[in-house]
Amino acid sequence: MSATAALSPRRPLVLADLLPRTLARDATLVLAAALLTAACAQISIPVPGSPVPVTGQTFAVLLTAAALGARRGAAGQALYVALGLFLPFYSDGDSGVDVITGATGGYLVGFIVAGWVVGALAERGGDRTPPRALPLFAAGQLIIFALGVPWLAIAADLTLAQALDAGFVPFILGGLLKAALAAGLLPAAWKLAGRR
Repeated sequence: MSATAALSPRRPLVLADLLPRTLARDATLVLAAALLTAACAQISIPVPGSPVPVTGQTFAVLLTAAALGARRGAAGQALYVALGLFLPFYSDGDSGVDVITGATGGYLVGFIVAGWVVGALAERGGDRTPPRALPLFAAGQLIIFALGVPWLAIAADLTLAQALDAGFVPFILGGLLKAALAAGLLPAAWKLAGRR
């Protein structure tokens, strides 16, 4: 049995599995997920009174995780976080360890965890229809906030209530919109591919 055949699933678990599976293809998809997240990080809108901006990053996390599955989705976000240590990949072109240890570091770590969880649930068909995809993507957003808000509280010396006000409440509507958009796009992509 060839290495390509050993990697190929019998049925596509996620959108990426519609293509013949090779190690080079998987590496390219992981790199593409990191680069898409970096590009979406540059869509950044400051939030008055918060060190956390509204960005397109979480949308990229949701899309790539569902399209790539757990391992590749988490790997794409881990690569994004690692590249941001050296390259201007974080929001507003920031980079370095101080971003990870700063107010927004928990959100970045949350990207990796959300990448795994959203990807794993997508592998079980959670992204195939809008009614199933919306809670999946909303849960992915909540995972990011669950890690980001306490980290923000510690890094910025805030109470948990202050951290919720600065790092969660202003992002609820945007998070729901991103989840809804992803919940429309992924099922549509499956439909275009002729699979459900």
